[in-house]
Amino acid sequence: MSLEANKALVRRFIDEILVQGRRGAIDELLSDDFVSHTWRSTVDGKGDLKRAMERLSEALADVCFTVEDVIAEGDRLVVRVIASATQVGEFMGRPPSGRSYTIGEIHIFRLRDGRLCEHWHQYDQLGLLRQLGAMPG
Repeated sequence: MSLEANKALVRRFIDEILVQGRRGAIDELLSDDFVSHTWRSTVDGKGDLKRAMERLSEALADVCFTVEDVIAEGDRLVVRVIASATQVGEFMGRPPSGRSYTIGEIHIFRLRDGRLCEHWHQYDQLGLLRQLGAMPG
């Protein structure tokens, strides 16, 4: 696939999966052997992501991702985003706070045959916890 097609695929991942929480898009966009290097994973990478999205949909509302940068080379693609949401349910072991956060995140993807096959994710966890009232700051 072209770099532009890869960029479009990753933008779909962000919009359809992370923002809309459309679990059906996971089967469309991810390879059968998808691996996340971010959370504890089983041999069922797609199932792991579906379960994570279910937990997040119960914990967060008003989810928004603004893409700031997209860098692509070969089979790798990096996206820098600004993410925001409101905590409405238990999240990261914390009871609902009703508070909102806005943080920076970086996602790195490896693509193969028009599908996402690996994912790495780094985010401002300290900033997130401070904004949700879980830490002084």
